[in-house]
Amino acid sequence: MSEEKTCRCPWLDTSKPDYVAYHDNEWGVPVLDDNKLFEYLVLESAQAGLSWYTILKRRDGYRKAFANFEVDKVAKLTFEDEARLVLDAAIIRHKGKIAATVNNAKCFIAIQQEFGSFSRYLWSFVDNKVQVNRIKETELSPATSAISDALSKDLKLRGFKFVGSTIIYAYLQAAGLVNDHSSNCFRKKEVIDSYKKLGLAWQQR
Repeated sequence: MSEEKTCRCPWLDTSKPDYVAYHDNEWGVPVLDDNKLFEYLVLESAQAGLSWYTILKRRDGYRKAFANFEVDKVAKLTFEDEARLVLDAAIIRHKGKIAATVNNAKCFIAIQQEFGSFSRYLWSFVDNKVQVNRIKETELSPATSAISDALSKDLKLRGFKFVGSTIIYAYLQAAGLVNDHSSNCFRKKEVIDSYKKLGLAWQQR
């Protein structure tokens, strides 16, 4: 690997190959697909009170437990299904978070029906422009923003659970509505260069 590609965001534990792969291939890449947006929402909501790596290690478990993140199937899970999943060691066995995933699937579908897609609803909070933040190589990105505050508030009004502003800011970062790669990270420019191909505008903040 070339020297310039050894510079990554300071939060990343480079001793974990799967964590590095997530950073290098997914984190901050703009997501427009509803299925992927639902997957990220499930995983970020499950993270509440835990580290992201704890959830990342269980991603395959979540994929199997929640029907490959097919929102229509998740919305149809029953109380019996939820009780079964509480015993599933491949995911976080938190009764409230499991119930919230089913609840959030139903709320997600309601937004799709109202706006045509969840993606259209979500991206409206950034005026369909990726927010590119200036993050110095020695500093961490913020934990919340005015945008995550507004989105969190609206999601809660729509019935979503485990969608506090900190969780939602992490969601915006993961799904690429916010680009918080540090200034010296090799992925910063690569992700910005991808916007034109995706037909996305962006603004420096």
